[in-house]
Amino acid sequence: MLGITLISFSVTQLVPGDPATLNLGQSAMSNPTIVATWRAKYGLDKPVPEQYIIYINHLLHGDLGLSQQSRRPVSSDLAEYLPATFELATVAIFFSLLFGLLFGIVAAMTRDRWPDQIIRFITLTGVSVPTFWLSLVFFYLFYFKLSWFPSNGRLDPGSDTPITITGMFTVDALLHGQFSLFWQAFRHLMLPAIVLAIYTIAVLTRFTRASILEILHNDYVRAARAKGLPESLVIRRHVLRPALISIVTVAGVAFGNLLAGSVLVENVFSWPGVGQYAYRSSIGLDLPGIMGVSIVVAGIFITMNLLVDIAYRFIDPSLRHE
Repeated sequence: MLGITLISFSVTQLVPGDPATLNLGQSAMSNPTIVATWRAKYGLDKPVPEQYIIYINHLLHGDLGLSQQSRRPVSSDLAEYLPATFELATVAIFFSLLFGLLFGIVAAMTRDRWPDQIIRFITLTGVSVPTFWLSLVFFYLFYFKLSWFPSNGRLDPGSDTPITITGMFTVDALLHGQFSLFWQAFRHLMLPAIVLAIYTIAVLTRFTRASILEILHNDYVRAARAKGLPESLVIRRHVLRPALISIVTVAGVAFGNLLAGSVLVENVFSWPGVGQYAYRSSIGLDLPGIMGVSIVVAGIFITMNLLVDIAYRFIDPSLRHE
C-alpha cells in the first residue's frame, strides 16, 4: 500500500496540466491572490516531497484529502460511489462463476467435439472483443432497438432512491420491502452487469476447462471410475474440487478487476460508481480524487488476494498443515 501511494503520487505530479487551471474559472485565474489561496488550500504551494509526507500523515489518520472538484472529502465521495460499483461487480461475478464453471465443465467433458469447439470459439471472442465496444453495441441493440432493458442510471428518471443502508439499491429496496423498486433497480443493473461479465466468463471457462482436463488424467480419477461411481459424482468430488484451487485464484483476481476496472462500462451506462468517479477525477486533474481511487483499488486487490489465500485452506485441507 505504501508503494502504491508513492507510485500514484509520483505519477500525478508528472501529468501535464495545472489543477488550478482546470478547477478555477478564467476570471479567477487572472487574480494571483485567488490562485495562491487555492494552491495553499490544497497544499500545492509546498515542495513535492513535503506534499507527499503531509499526504501520508493525513492518510494514516484516515484522511484521503479534499476533492478539488466536489469540494468534499474524498472518503465521503468514495463511500457514496463504491456501493454502486460493488453491486455491479457482485452481480457480474455471480454470472461469471455460474456460466464460466458450467461452460468449462461442458467443454472439458466434450473435448474436441462440437460443444467444446463452439464454447472455445465463443470464449475466444469474449476475451478478444473490447469491452467499451461491446457496451455500445449492447446499449444500442437491447435498449435503443429492442427496449428489453431500461435506460442509463440505477433507477428510472423521477424515482425515489431507497433509504440508504448499504448503498446498493437492490439490497436496500429488499430490506425495506419495496419490491417494485427492487425490480426496477435490478433491471437497470442487468445490462451493464452482463457486459461486464462477458470477458470474465470467457476467462473462467478457459481456466476451468484446462484445470479439469489436467485432473481427468490423474490415477485417482481413473480409480473412481473403475469403482463404478456415477460420472456426476466423479466430476463433483474427484475433479471439480481439486480444480477449484486455480479457479478460485482466477475468480478472486477477476472480482478485483471488476471492482476496479469498470470505468468504460460505467461511463457508457451512466452508472455512478468508482469507475465514473475515477474518470471525472482524471479529466479534471483532481489529484486527491485520483490518489483516493488508487489507494482504494490497491486495497481491493490486496484484500481479494488475502481472501483467496484463506479460501485455499478450506478447499484443500492438506494446505492447513503447511
